[in-house]
Amino acid sequence: MATPSASSSPSSRAVIARPAPRPNTAFRQLRGPLSPGEFAAAVRRAARDIGEQVSCDARYIGRVESGEIRCPNYAYERVFRHMFPDRSLADMGFAPREKVRGRAARARGPAASGAVPPPRTGPETTTHEESDVLRRAFMTGGPAALAAGSLGLGSPRPPRRAGESEAAAVEEAVRRIRVLDDRHGADGLYRRAAQPLRAAYELLDAGSQRQSTADRLHAGAGELAISVGWLAHDSGRFADARSHYGEALATARVAGDAALEAHAFCNTAFLARDAGRPREAVRAAQAAARAARPLKSPRLMSLLALREAGGWAGLGDRRGCEEALLRAHSLFARGSSDQDPEWMSFYGEAELEGLEAQCWSALGQWRRAADHARRAAALQDPHFARNTALFTAELAGNLARVGEYEEAAAAGLRVLDLDQVQSSRIHAILDTAAGLLRPHRGSPPVGVFLERHAVPV
Repeated sequence: MATPSASSSPSSRAVIARPAPRPNTAFRQLRGPLSPGEFAAAVRRAARDIGEQVSCDARYIGRVESGEIRCPNYAYERVFRHMFPDRSLADMGFAPREKVRGRAARARGPAASGAVPPPRTGPETTTHEESDVLRRAFMTGGPAALAAGSLGLGSPRPPRRAGESEAAAVEEAVRRIRVLDDRHGADGLYRRAAQPLRAAYELLDAGSQRQSTADRLHAGAGELAISVGWLAHDSGRFADARSHYGEALATARVAGDAALEAHAFCNTAFLARDAGRPREAVRAAQAAARAARPLKSPRLMSLLALREAGGWAGLGDRRGCEEALLRAHSLFARGSSDQDPEWMSFYGEAELEGLEAQCWSALGQWRRAADHARRAAALQDPHFARNTALFTAELAGNLARVGEYEEAAAAGLRVLDLDQVQSSRIHAILDTAAGLLRPHRGSPPVGVFLERHAVPV
């Protein structure tokens, strides 16, 4: 006789029900006055110090502090022990690993097969957040491997119902793509990232028994669409980017997700500016601000004001641009908060300076643009190698336009040194700088840059 499933019996559901997570107050104390995003950046820096790779962000910190993540995986454990060498995992508020993973989970050995185990119920349920299996799947096989192995779509049929593990895998795909883009740019990622996106929307079609899981899947799929759209945007595929951002916006509207809607409009504004549609950029940025108001995040509103400023600059409206820049600085000065969306981990003082530099450049104020681009490159967290290359390439072009040819060439060489970054957008900016410098190739520093850039002389 078949054994009844957990869902068929009220008594069985009562036996396997997982207790509500208990907040990790000890870990919250370790964060101190830092916002979740700032603390996540500190975790990433500590990981680099010991040669580890983690894609920590504000959401991960929030899930640890809420108690949803009862014990970190081994990579995070090494990083946390490096950050707090005088504390054990228990001192940090974590449960013993054997109580979280469970004897049965270890015996099954999912890592041996490289596949994520199916969702389980019972006391030994494991947290899939940043699991070692997901991490290996992504770092060794790229986004395509994550789609097949981590989203449960390695077989021709998607799961009948999506569960918590699938929702976590979609969220993990977003984080991994963002981390790789931060370090390497979009060119090598875009085509491969399309497969996890398709898998995520197949999971949405499969449906979920729990509304909370469905909400996570909608948010995760929408964020994944934005991430893939950004890869298209940064690699010069504007039509593809517009389609992906539209898909994210539709997902946000269906789910009633204001945060996702604000993010989709934010990126649409950025794309419109780059695609030569500045009035659309202004309107999309204003729409993003309307959607974002209930979120109570000054930093998000600051970024959206910068997106609007970029549109006004593209229209040649200096007054409108300056008013938006003033709002952006005023909102930024209010500081970060727990309400800041997790995708905004890139938005700090460096990004503020860099986006303002782009505004002044669009208005033809090259010297002012160079000053802001220089500060942006100097302030940038090394984790964001792509943005360091972007702001430095823009600095090279701005300096070339004001006659600072040798400093422009030095900036161009610094971009070339960041050879791990592959972004068509950055390459195009550097090509423009090289063209401006070509008439001055008699200067030795300029000549060295042009030779390395492979510009005919």
